[in-house]
Amino acid sequence: MPRTHTRTHARTAAHQPPDRLVPVPPAIRRCLHALLAGLLALAAVKAVAAGAEHRFGVVAAAVAMAAVYTAGTLHPAVGRSRHAAGWWLTALAACWLVLLVLSPDGLWAAFPLYFLQLHLLPRRRALPAVLATAAAAIASFLVHSARVTPGSFIGPLLGAAVAVAAVLGYEALYRESERRRELIDELMAARAELAAAERTAGTLAERERLAREIHDTLAQGLSSIQLLLRAAQRALPDGSPAAPHIERAREAAQDNLAEARRFVHALSPPDLEHGSLAGALERLCASSAGPRVRFSLSGTPAELPTPYEVALLRVAQSALANTVRHAEAARAEITLTFMDASVTLDVVDDGRGFDPAADGRAAAGEHDGGFGLPAMRARAESLGGTFTVESAPGQGTAVAISLPVPVPAKEEAA
Repeated sequence: MPRTHTRTHARTAAHQPPDRLVPVPPAIRRCLHALLAGLLALAAVKAVAAGAEHRFGVVAAAVAMAAVYTAGTLHPAVGRSRHAAGWWLTALAACWLVLLVLSPDGLWAAFPLYFLQLHLLPRRRALPAVLATAAAAIASFLVHSARVTPGSFIGPLLGAAVAVAAVLGYEALYRESERRRELIDELMAARAELAAAERTAGTLAERERLAREIHDTLAQGLSSIQLLLRAAQRALPDGSPAAPHIERAREAAQDNLAEARRFVHALSPPDLEHGSLAGALERLCASSAGPRVRFSLSGTPAELPTPYEVALLRVAQSALANTVRHAEAARAEITLTFMDASVTLDVVDDGRGFDPAADGRAAAGEHDGGFGLPAMRARAESLGGTFTVESAPGQGTAVAISLPVPVPAKEEAA
C-alpha cells in the first residue's frame, strides 16, 4: 500500500472531503504487503509443486504482479495523485487477471486488491471496482472448478463486504479522531489566549493601581513637604544658618517628586504612553467598530495627573463599549472640555436609550461585562468628581464625568 504521511494530513483530516486519502498506519501497510506476497508465493509454489500445465506462466504472472505492486508502493506519486493511483491499480489488476486465468489460486489475491481500491480510488469508483474484482474472482472459480457451490459466490462477496466495512469504518473513526484532536488543539489555544489576556489585564490593572498609589501617597506627600519647606524658608530671617539646610531639603524633595512623577508616567496605560489624553481619545473614536464616533476638544488642554487621565480614558472606553454593544446607535460623540477649575468628559449617542431608574440591569452595570455605571461613578468619586447619566427610551444616552483640577498641581506648575 502506498505511503501516506500521517503527520502531514493530521491537522486537515477533519475537513477533508470523502475522496481525500486517509493516512494508513505503517503496521497495516506492512500486514498488507505480507498478505499479498504470501498469497502470490502460495499460488506460484502450488502451481510448481502440482506440475500444472501453466506453472511457468503462473510464476511469471505472480512475479510481474509482485514487481508492479512493489514499484507502486515505492513511487511517491501513487500516494499523492488519484490519477497515478488509478493507472497503478489498472496495471496491478491486469497482472492479477492473467494470474487468475492461469491458476484458480490467484483469486485469493482479490482480498488485498479490495483494500487497495477502497483506499486509493474515489468512493464513486472504488465500490464498482470492488464489485468488478469480486465478479472476476467468482468467474475464475466457476471456470476452474468442475462444480458450482454457494461458497463460490459467498466467499468473494463476503471478502468484499468485509473489506468495505473495514475501510469505511477505519476512515470514519480516523476523521472523528482528527476532529476531536482539532477541537482539543483549538481549546488549548483558546485557553492559552485567555490566560495571556488575563495576565495582560492583571498587569495593566496593577500598573494603574501602583500609579494611583504613588500619585496619591508618595507624590502628594513630597509635594506637601516642598510647600511646607518653601513656607518655612520665607519665614526665616535673613542670614539664618538654617536657610541652606532648608534649601537643600526643598531641592531633595523636588528631585524625588520629579522621580515619583516619572514612575507614575512609566506605569500609565499604554494608550497614554505615546501621546496626550486627547490623542488617546481620538484613537479610541477612530478604532470604533460600531457607529460613527466623533471626538471634539473644548477649552485649553492642561496637563493632568495620571490618575485623572486614566479615569477619563477608562470611562470613555466603557461608555463607548456600551454604545457599540447595546445602544444600536448610528452616531456618537466624545467631548473633552477643559475649564479653569475642572475637566469634563461627555459621551453622547443617539441610540435606543433606557430608563436609568427603571432598568436595574443597566444601573447595576451588567451591560458592559463588569465595568458598569456604578464602577464609573466610583472611579469619578474616588478623585473627588461627579458622574451623571441622562437617558430615556428612544432618546439616546449621555454619560458625563467631571473632575476638579487638583490645586497642588496648579501651584507646582506656577
